[in-house]
This record gives sequence, C-alpha cells and structure tokens, in this order.
Amino acid sequence: MRRCFAWAAAAVLATAMGASAAEETVTYQSGAESVSGLLVTPEGKGPFPAVIVIHEWWGLDNWVKDQARALAKEGYVALAVDLYRGKATDKQEEAHQLMSGMPQDRAVRDLKAAYAYLKGRTDVRAARIGSIGWCMGGKFSMLLATEEPTLAAAVAYYGAPPTDEAAIARIKAPVLGSFGELDKGPSPEQVKAFEAAMKKAGKSVDVKIYPGAGHAFANVNNPWKGYREDAAKDAWARAVAFLARHLKKA
Repeated sequence: MRRCFAWAAAAVLATAMGASAAEETVTYQSGAESVSGLLVTPEGKGPFPAVIVIHEWWGLDNWVKDQARALAKEGYVALAVDLYRGKATDKQEEAHQLMSGMPQDRAVRDLKAAYAYLKGRTDVRAARIGSIGWCMGGKFSMLLATEEPTLAAAVAYYGAPPTDEAAIARIKAPVLGSFGELDKGPSPEQVKAFEAAMKKAGKSVDVKIYPGAGHAFANVNNPWKGYREDAAKDAWARAVAFLARHLKKA
C-alpha cells in the first residue's frame, strides 16, 4: 500500500510539474524599468497567437491568472501583465488607492512593452497579438488599441471606453465589448455613444449590453454579489470566438 501510495504521489507531482512547465513569471523592459507578468504558453509546437491579459483594479490576482490559463488552453500565449508592480488586494478601498496611484501613461507604456515583449518571442505570431481586460483592464485594453496600431484585436469587459474622436480614429483593431445594463460606470448610454462613434469612424466594433447585469458580472468573486453566470458564459464564448476569428486566421 505504501509503495502504491508513493507511486501515486509521484505521478501527481510529475503531472503538476509538467503542467507548471508552461507557466512562468517573466520580466521585460518598460522604458528604464523592469516589469513582470505571468506568462502561460499552450501545449504543442508554435508559433501561437498571443493575448495580453489586463487585470481589474484588484491587481494581478488569482482570478485574472486563471483567465490567462484559460486562454492558453484555447491556444494562445497569454501574458497577464502586472500594472501594480507586485501589489494586489481584495479590499475595495485599497484597490481604489492602487488604481488612483497608478499613472495612466506608465500603465500604457507597460502594456506597449508587453506587446513588444510578445512580438519578440519566437513562439508568438508577431502579427496576431490581441488584448483582453476587465473593468480597469477593459479600459486599458481599448486604450492600448488607440496607442498600438498593429494590435490585432481588443476585448473589453465593462471598461470605460475612449470618447475622444482623435483617439477613436487611431484604433485599427476590431473591438469586442461586453457591458452590463445596470452598470453606472460605464453606463449603457456611454457604451452606445462609443459604439456609434466607432461606427461613424468606420471602425469594427461588436458591443453587447447584458440585461439585468451590473459591473463586474463576469467575475465569480464579485464583492457586490453581481456575478451573473449566464452572462459571464455568453461573454466568454463571444470573446473566445472573436479572438479566434481575428488571431487564428492565416
């Protein structure tokens, strides 16, 4: 029995080690600074399309890391950036302080650096890099699209969309947005105005506003008890199909 147990334990450990071999913390340069992120690579032989994964105001927590792992299972090299430089929290007041204390220009610079890092990897298809983010990360997913003209796709969950016509004019990537009907920031009116501005500018945009859903409806850990399973599953299915359509094409 002991030998059987030891063999089983060794097998479990070997499996765990094998699974973790595709996951690592990486560092890359952002200006004069070194920043880090969680890199998850899919099984098989690349090069693969890639996705920059952008966290909520909580920071690079386990939920966001799980989204990166889920994207790797879909066949993407997923880089979950750490915009807070090692800090994360589950307390709303502290999250607000972290987000308020983060310079927006530094965050955009870090995201552009993440894009450059992925583009330089031999296991990544350089022309097939997209972004996805939730809440604050949704805002920055769209901001990255205004700053990086070769971004191939941008997915945003309930993030404040850009309103400046010049910024919208710079967007080259198709944009997918998932928002809540009951959300007040951004409100459905703000979302519809963004959608109209994108269409007026001749941009590719696909927006869905989920009835009965509020802010952060896709996060099961939503502290406001606002998780909506049906909306979350539908939004994820839309995101996966959207990314495949734009990042996996020849």
